[in-house]
Amino acid sequence: MSEAFNCPVCGTEVSVKAKACPECGSDEKTGWSANTVYDGTGIEDPADFDYEEWKRTELGSPRPQIGWLWWVVAVVMFVLFIVVYLK
Repeated sequence: MSEAFNCPVCGTEVSVKAKACPECGSDEKTGWSANTVYDGTGIEDPADFDYEEWKRTELGSPRPQIGWLWWVVAVVMFVLFIVVYLK
């Protein structure tokens, strides 16, 4: 007889004497339910994770694109420099 089996929820090797899976927390009382995987951990279920919302909250809104403005300023400054230099 085997001393361990694979958890039907996460696939981690579980000792036959274990009361619950050491990786995901599933046990016989919960019916090895996939719903117990993230209970009490504060971790979202990957299926419910919204990457776009995470980017907005963690990284803030993206900066406006003003690169073209700096190119215009640089060209104007260069032209002014040439005009002043040639006088």
